[in-house]
Amino acid sequence: MSMRHFSVVVEWDSADEMWVTHVPALDHLSTYGHTREAALESTREAIVGYLEAAAKDGIPLPRSGPEPSIVELEVALP
Repeated sequence: MSMRHFSVVVEWDSADEMWVTHVPALDHLSTYGHTREAALESTREAIVGYLEAAAKDGIPLPRSGPEPSIVELEVALP
């Protein structure tokens, strides 16, 4: 079995009190969970589903690009 790694962005949504994930390499596939671990497990399952559907439909996987990054911007307040 071959393995592939995906970068996952994990954020806390304070309005919904949930962990939210995004997979930039897979059209920003997104899941959530009440715990960080649950959100990541949901993400793992969603990635597998995405890959299975892509293989079934003959859709090529996106090529690996640069890793997502978080940058800090300074913004002047009005």
